[in-house]
Amino acid sequence: EQNRIIKLVNNYAKMSFNFGPTLLSWLAEKSPAVYDAILAADRESAKKFSGHGSAIAQVYNHMIMPLANRRDRITQIAWGVRDFEARFKRRPEGMWLPETAVDLETLELLADFGVRFTILAPHQAARTRRIGQSEWRELEHGGIETNRAYRQRLPSGKSLAIFFYNGPIARAVAFEGLLSQGERFIQRLYAAFSAQDEQEQLVHIATDGESYGHHHRFGDMALAYALDRIEADAQTALTNYGEFLANYPPTYEVAIVEKSSWSCAHGIDRWWSNCGCNTGAHPTWNQEWRTPLRNALDWLRDSIAPQWEEQARQLLKDPWQARDAYISVINDRSAENIDEFFARQALRQPNVNEESRTLKLLEMQRHALLMYTSCGWFFDDIAGIEAVQILQFAGRAVQLAQNLFG
Repeated sequence: EQNRIIKLVNNYAKMSFNFGPTLLSWLAEKSPAVYDAILAADRESAKKFSGHGSAIAQVYNHMIMPLANRRDRITQIAWGVRDFEARFKRRPEGMWLPETAVDLETLELLADFGVRFTILAPHQAARTRRIGQSEWRELEHGGIETNRAYRQRLPSGKSLAIFFYNGPIARAVAFEGLLSQGERFIQRLYAAFSAQDEQEQLVHIATDGESYGHHHRFGDMALAYALDRIEADAQTALTNYGEFLANYPPTYEVAIVEKSSWSCAHGIDRWWSNCGCNTGAHPTWNQEWRTPLRNALDWLRDSIAPQWEEQARQLLKDPWQARDAYISVINDRSAENIDEFFARQALRQPNVNEESRTLKLLEMQRHALLMYTSCGWFFDDIAGIEAVQILQFAGRAVQLAQNLFG
């Protein structure tokens, strides 16, 4: 009440969170104190939440998964999982999908990698039913109960859990100034509990990290205050997704809306077409450039793939498996680590020229993945820094292909 700081806390220790691997690699170099605090938060949260750390993995470079081919999806998940393991020293229980863009093939691959849950927007649920019942309940737009976990059955017979976040509160945080007062934030969260539902309920939101301090000044402090007050309340328990899922496994199943996302009203069209979704900064503009940009990158990926595979097979036991394992080199380019990589992946001990050529092949593939980073299509202008950056990634792939293949 005197506008003074009373406590310093690590918000990440008290909530589920994810960081992109590329951001974590940047933080490790540029701001090691922040990076160490993020890792410490996961360790602290595991003590707090019955051994379930709060960090969630993310596919590697924020690629829209339903628009990717199968090989790229596998590498994106493999790199995300292995990067997470290297940093947090444990297997990830959950994985965040960029823009929550989802389809069943992506969920199948998550399950193949042992991922137990993901988080989606409420309008991404098509229908639901109690497990064991035959009748489905069709859902209106965003009409799913968000206070529980759901099971998504997959065509392979596997399944994984899905949490659908509270959409109205998430929107209020992002766009309606709910973080301007911590007390009001708490009240809004508490109001989301259902008085009619006597079983344990989970009230949860999913929001971009930049809401807390960047878009809304001091939003990180409002969050800290809310978490502190909720944790001290005997009527509620602060938890994370991993702990909640272990304690209260799904009693309902769900069928997702295929090829949907949280930030495009047309599904996933924002990342390949002039669907009408944009920032609104240039109302007379269009985004007709999105389709030819997507088509050009697909052409580049598919043009270099056969030659990459042919040349890589001369040096590597399995080129695609080696690409999936290449994250270990990306994160540690020491000579010793590169030697270990070739000891595991190469057909034979390569000479200096063969090693250099193989690394060029793998770097070409790395840039062919980075060029699909989603923000290249998200905004209004193809000359914006995001689209220019993915074109630079594509340009590097072209340069390496010219060098390697003539």
